[in-house]
Amino acid sequence: MSESSASARAPARADAAALDPPRAYGAPLTRVRVRAEPEDFCVEECLGFAPAGAGAHVLLQVRKRDANTVWVAGELARLGGCRPFEVGYAGLKDRRAVAVQWFTVPRGSRSPEQWRGVRAEGFEVLEAQGHTRKLPRGALEGNRFRIYARGAPPAPPALQARLEHIAAHGVPNYFGPQRFGREGGNLANLPADPSALRPGERSFVLSAARSLLFNAVLAERVRTGRWCELEAGDRAQLDGRGSHFAVEAPDATLRERAARLEIHPSGPLWGQGEADCEGAVRTLETDIVRGYPAACALLEAAGMRQERRSLRLAVRDLEARIEPDGVRLQFRLTRGAYATAVLRELFVLEDYEPSST
Repeated sequence: MSESSASARAPARADAAALDPPRAYGAPLTRVRVRAEPEDFCVEECLGFAPAGAGAHVLLQVRKRDANTVWVAGELARLGGCRPFEVGYAGLKDRRAVAVQWFTVPRGSRSPEQWRGVRAEGFEVLEAQGHTRKLPRGALEGNRFRIYARGAPPAPPALQARLEHIAAHGVPNYFGPQRFGREGGNLANLPADPSALRPGERSFVLSAARSLLFNAVLAERVRTGRWCELEAGDRAQLDGRGSHFAVEAPDATLRERAARLEIHPSGPLWGQGEADCEGAVRTLETDIVRGYPAACALLEAAGMRQERRSLRLAVRDLEARIEPDGVRLQFRLTRGAYATAVLRELFVLEDYEPSST
């Protein structure tokens, strides 16, 4: 099932696919606010590995509330007597939220024992253990979310049916509005030459341009109902992994694996070189992406290479409870996925403006 028309609030610009792509399961069930209070949006990082217990770094589990990830990293650097770039963290988290996430600091003036219980405005250290190396970006298994969506509750049968569809088939793996900045500002006036970008904006603009192209391809496959099924010429991506392989023809075994959410169709993270999908899939991707010449030219000039990202997002451990003034949700997503991809298949999000991470 697909929603073929964008909402009345969709921007009449080329970046509409980024900011208001079509939904997979039809009209939203109700309108909600998801961040009236920071506690309404809680996220906890799942590392997927155990701390080493010793080493040249200290791995910190930090609870932050209504605080910027980069600012917290700077405060940890100050408290640890190191430079900000020496602090590692796996990912950025929304400011208007409560987030439990992991950082590393070089082992210096504070031992792990001395880090435990450290508090400052907006954050506290919950746990600290020795570790062998700086935590790199993306070094996560996934994230657990607990979200309170405030608004008129939907009818229980409709909510249950929608949740069953999502649990069984996943949701389109769109990049969320955070990626594009407030009102899509990261996509404004894309330069042809990446050297024209200021150092502080370069990564944000390149990421936004790449995400725009991916969302545009995914949006077309959602419109045609082909976002969650493998096609000849696709690259099938393993769930939660970067690995992918060619699909010459989707046989019964591949279809069964896709039905179990073990593998998914993938879409382009654009850059230099040729896309490694084939046939009609390659034609579709190339035709759509070339409709955004400024974004293509910028990414290719920046030397970014072709990569792939799953078109579908599996939603694990999905639960919901209706309350008099809203719905409480919890679920788990793989790393790099956006909770908004799940929420927008249920609700209109009234207050979800991208916030500083």
